[in-house]
Parts: sequence; C-alpha cells; structure tokens
Amino acid sequence: MSVLCGANSAQAAEAKAADRELVVANYRDIRNLNPHLYSGEIFAQNLIFESLVVNTEKGVEPWLAERWTVSEDGKVYTFFLRKDVVFSDGEKFDAKAAKLNFDAILANSERHTWLEMIKLMDKVEAVDDHTLRITLKEPYYPMLTELGVTRPFRFISPKSMKDGGTKDGVTGYVGTGPYVLADNKVDQVATFTANDTYWGKKPAIKTLKARVIPDNQSRLLALKKGEIDLIYGTNLLDAETMQQMEKSKEFGTALSKPLSTRNILVNSARPNLGDKRVRQALLHLTDRQAVSTGIFNGIESPADFVLAPTVPYCNVGLTPYAFSHAKAEALLDAAGWKKAAPGKPREKDGKPLALELYYNSNSVTEKDISEYLQSEFIQSGVQLNLHGEEEQAYRDRMKAGDFDVVHNISWGTPYDPQSFIGGMVRVVYGDYKAQLGLPDKEKIDQTIHDILVSTDPAKRQELFTWLLTTLHDEAVYLPLTYQRNRAVFTKDLKNVTFNPSQFEIPLEKMEF
Repeated sequence: MSVLCGANSAQAAEAKAADRELVVANYRDIRNLNPHLYSGEIFAQNLIFESLVVNTEKGVEPWLAERWTVSEDGKVYTFFLRKDVVFSDGEKFDAKAAKLNFDAILANSERHTWLEMIKLMDKVEAVDDHTLRITLKEPYYPMLTELGVTRPFRFISPKSMKDGGTKDGVTGYVGTGPYVLADNKVDQVATFTANDTYWGKKPAIKTLKARVIPDNQSRLLALKKGEIDLIYGTNLLDAETMQQMEKSKEFGTALSKPLSTRNILVNSARPNLGDKRVRQALLHLTDRQAVSTGIFNGIESPADFVLAPTVPYCNVGLTPYAFSHAKAEALLDAAGWKKAAPGKPREKDGKPLALELYYNSNSVTEKDISEYLQSEFIQSGVQLNLHGEEEQAYRDRMKAGDFDVVHNISWGTPYDPQSFIGGMVRVVYGDYKAQLGLPDKEKIDQTIHDILVSTDPAKRQELFTWLLTTLHDEAVYLPLTYQRNRAVFTKDLKNVTFNPSQFEIPLEKMEF
C-alpha cells in the first residue's frame, strides 16, 4: 500500500510540474516576430521558428535538414530535408516551402546587407519534395554557420506570408518550432504554448510567459516574490546583483563562458581622431582590469583585443595596449596636443581635445563605464562629453557615423569573426563609418571579401592576421571586457543552460 501511495505521489508531483508555467522577465515587448526581419525579440523567434541547421557547442549540426553535401568548388550546397515536419497550422514543410522562404528573404536583400551570403546567392532550387539546392556565385566559408543563426534564415508557414513574401509583413507567426505564440498583451506579457505537432522532442514545460519588466530592481523584486521564475541576459542583471544572488540559498545562478567583446568604437574620420596617435593614446588610457573588477566584480574578464584569441582565426600574436598615462601623454604630445591645467582638456590650434561619447541610455552598465572613462581620460587632458540615448536613436547615430566614440560590442558566437568583419565593409552598425579615416580602408574591405570567399584555410589565416593586426595598430576598437551571459532563477527550475548565441534562451530545454 505504501509503495502504491508513493507511486501516486510521484505521479501527482510530475503532473503538477508539467502543468506549471515558466515565467521569464524581459525588459520590453516581443514586438514584430517576422523571422525574416530584425525588430522582434530573438528569444521569442527562436521558440517558434527553425532553420536547416543549428549552431551548437560542437559546431553546425542537422536540424530541419537531416544531412547535406557541398560541391568541391564550395559553391553548391544540397540539403536533404526531414520528411516528418509540419508547420503548426498544418501546412507541410518541404523543399517548396523552404524555397519560398529563401525567395522571400532574397526579395528583400537590401535589408540583409550584413550578410555577404545574400550577395553571393545565385539560385535556390527545390530539386524534389525533400531536396533543396543552394548555388552561390562564389564560395563562402561561413555559409552553414550563418544559415543556423536566429534570423533571417528561419522558416515561416507559406500561409502566413503576404502575397508569397514577408518583406511587407506577415499575417501570423507560424513556424515548425517547439512552441507557438498563443497571446501577446503588448508591453505586458506574451504567452507561448507547446506545439502539439512538433516533430522533435516535446518540451517539458507546456506554457511559457514573458513578462515585460523594464526596471532592473523591479525584475529582482518580482523574482524574490515568486512572480517570475527566471531573469536571463547580459544586461538584465548587473554584476552586483549577480554576486548577491550567487550567495543566496533560495535561488540558482548560472554564467556562460565569454561570448563577445564589449568595446568602444573610435571614429577615425572625426577631426580630433584622425591622427592614429590620439586613438592609440585612448587605448593606453583605458584600465581594462579596473573596468573588470570595479564595474563587473570580475564577472567579465579584461579584453586585450576586439576579438579574443579563442575566436577562430583570431590568435594572431598581437601585443595588448598597456594601461599607461605616461605612454598616452607621450603620444598626445607627439600629435601636437598641448597639455593644459589639471582637469582641463589639451589644446591644439586653439581647439580643445574634447570627444563626444554616446551610450545606450537603457544600459546602466554602459553609463557606469562611460563615467569611469570620463574620469580617467581627463587626467591626461582628454575630455569626454557623455550622451545617453534611446536604443534606436543610438543605433541610427552609429550607422550615420555621427559620433566620436560610441559603445559597441562584437557580435559574439556564432557570429564572430565572420559576421563582425562582414559588417565592416558596408553600413551595418558604426564600423564602416568609423574606418573611413584609415589609409588602408580600401585594402581592409578587399581583404574581408577575400577572407569570406577563401577555400584555403591557410590563406584565410594569413588574411585574418593582416586584417586584425591592421585594425589593432590603427586603434579603431578600444576593447573593454569579454561579455558573459547571466541567469538567476528559482531553485526548482532545471536545465538552465546557454546557447552559443547570447541572444537566444534555450527555454525549450528547461523543466521543473
């Protein structure tokens, strides 16, 4: 009898866990989840939509394609699709649906200029019901990696398209993924429910809710009161809160491995920054260890380079810029900037050495770093004027090149290094405009193109070495720390892990 009671208890506990909702905090609404555009929340798109392949810690692995082949010349990719997949509206996923999605993306190619692959796509063909062939004009070594990122190469049901496309919007967010969007109360809460027709392993948690809580302290209070189960992300938890929660017996915490590089982008095309010696002086004025310990309590380690040596092709033997006011001042002296009274900016031709630094006003971390750099730089006569801006205005400013120095971040895994350098050859973020003052800008762009189409890894490494050495010497990027993803959650939530991409949250793997 006691054994039976025990079994019944265990079954009841399992049933209760299966019925429990997982509530995660986000700082804003999920917005437009069209998988072929970029305004929606990536974590939400990742729950609904899937691609041919997936990026994992082990590399690129099969997803909606069971396997693939690549031609000897690296130009033709043939994907053999799963035969047991349907969209959550009942529409069949096959090569015809896959081609329709690629056609929709290519019809809006100007929106995807950050992807060299878009430019190189010659044709996409449905060979038969379950075979898709993609032909490129030139080989492209990151092809599979970029097919596996969250957007834009994920599949939406043809029934959700407008006139067979997606560039003018969609009629619904219907994919093949483990969850469907059941409801969204704008700026309040989005509800996702398990996809009953999902072809893969069904998620243990049947209902997910993403609550909008913009304020850091309010998020933490909601977690402590049991109103939410999970806070997850690089900027949703400051370092002090993370350390405090690590000591708590009531909550679990997790830290990812380093994912991307926080840095300051330095605009070589601006009058006060056209001289390489001034840019190099800024790197010598930056105490990366102090940023790591003082602002991140050591959670994020100091970054010596804009791309860590652990990133493929990026261990090229560079020498870090040492923190040294003396070296910085010698460079500024040589560049003709005369030292002024303590606490005042240097001058040249009657003009002060004043720089405008922009940061995302929604990021407490960026504000803290900005204020620290401001206090450090002025000691050697470099004045920083700080400007916090709303995210979209801040991004628009970067694209326009309307800044002296601005907070920036490398793209992180799995985008680094290929997407990060690909974004330098055209106006994606601020990189292109920031490099326009460099004497080798034309060669930089050509080298990036040659890297991306190279089929010889040794030649590719040689090109990367020249590129990274040049950018390091020209001091266009001021590295700060290597960013890590963070999570704090209720103790009974299991399998809280991290994907290679810092922008995804593997909610489908979690269970109570």
